[in-house]
Amino acid sequence: MRRSRWGAGAAALVALAAAACTTEPEARPADATTRSVASPTESPTESPTDSPAGSPTESPTDSPGENATGTDDGEPECTEPLVIARHHSRRPLRLSEQRARAVADGATGARLVSSVRAVVRDPSAVAVLPAHLVDPRVRVAVVDGVHPLKRPRAYPVRVEADECPPRPTTLTVVGDVMLGRGVASAAAGDHGRQLRPTAARLRAADVTVGNLESTLSRAGAPRQGGDSFAADPAVGPALADAGFDVLSLANNHAGDFGPLALRQTVTRLEAAGLTPFGAGRNLAAARRPAIVEVRGTRFGFVGFNAIGETPEAGPRTTGAVSVSMPPRTGPLDARELDRFLGDVRRLDDRVDVVVALPHWGTQYTNRPEPVQRRVARELVAAGVDLVVGGHPHWVQGVSTVGEALVAQSLGNFVFDMDFMTETMLGVVLETTWWGNRLLAAELAPYRMDASFTPRFVRWGAGLPTLRLLGATSGPAFRY
Repeated sequence: MRRSRWGAGAAALVALAAAACTTEPEARPADATTRSVASPTESPTESPTDSPAGSPTESPTDSPGENATGTDDGEPECTEPLVIARHHSRRPLRLSEQRARAVADGATGARLVSSVRAVVRDPSAVAVLPAHLVDPRVRVAVVDGVHPLKRPRAYPVRVEADECPPRPTTLTVVGDVMLGRGVASAAAGDHGRQLRPTAARLRAADVTVGNLESTLSRAGAPRQGGDSFAADPAVGPALADAGFDVLSLANNHAGDFGPLALRQTVTRLEAAGLTPFGAGRNLAAARRPAIVEVRGTRFGFVGFNAIGETPEAGPRTTGAVSVSMPPRTGPLDARELDRFLGDVRRLDDRVDVVVALPHWGTQYTNRPEPVQRRVARELVAAGVDLVVGGHPHWVQGVSTVGEALVAQSLGNFVFDMDFMTETMLGVVLETTWWGNRLLAAELAPYRMDASFTPRFVRWGAGLPTLRLLGATSGPAFRY
């Protein structure tokens, strides 16, 4: 896994934090829009946000050349945000600049610390630290409506930096998407109906990816009876309009209507401007990663199906990339896993960020299978920066493995499973990257309504979902 210089910065910057809080912020040029502290004790008078986590108004990222000003000798002088961060289990904060400076100065009575690790150990603590020392184990405060990691140049509270921050990029990942059967019936011909309420937020990310669990063709007999999922071909443009860029087909429903339907699904997604991966007309096509470049940062996507049902792609046969593993397809197949890890290593040499979407686990539980954690560690060791699983239809734990993030399952995003509460809940994972380094991971909870339409909910209303996920998460994500 290749790493930039970000993350190895000078510890001396922490000592500069307090002094920086009392200086005037530098002049800031207007931002270019791109596509592709309330009190830490939660005083309601200090504006803790109860809006959907992450707030879609914070999405535009800064334009090139941020945070550099000239000096007399012509050398650039760099600054970076001075960030206020706390544990994910604490309510998100939206602060005024005045309040943020008061927090950083220690004037609010909060217990201040200077490391992410200290916040993970003590969820009541508040960290004040330069942006480059932040990582996804904490949530950062938004100040004057500006997210310090998504829009570092516009952020008002700053500190000197040895190196100017790179241009941020944002990647959003959603869970399982199935737009046939009962979802199609509820849509009544409006193919984008269930996607519309979340579209603005998904479009705000530089790249949005999900797991598509239906074909866009019925060019064959259904292979799983009533659990064979096919959506209208018009769903392709609707997914693109809703903000999706990349879609995994490495799952147990991509093959529901046979090889021709799977090939037609790939063609129709590509015609809509989407990039599918994980399944294809043969093994070479199925193994081909999706690669997206945003402002100089290259994201690569791969996936595998561990559930079965969709045929395994072969040298001349249509299907999905497969890795056999418990609980559905037998013991872990070391040969298949090694092949996939080899693909990861080769991709890691070509891109800055590697994202893997395995389709794995047991349905209707928030507890990952032990083998999921083992395979996740092997994926990270091979070069994966972000692992996001699917198939359980419930949320499952989130944790860090070294500098990588592993989300075992985000739950259903759109699916016609209204027979239990947990299958109608989920989280969207919103990540922020500086170059090849993950600085922030925010979980935005939502709930599907009776028409299977996901709608973001306020943080307090989403706590049951976050606690279900947190029960099997690492310490940073226990709610």
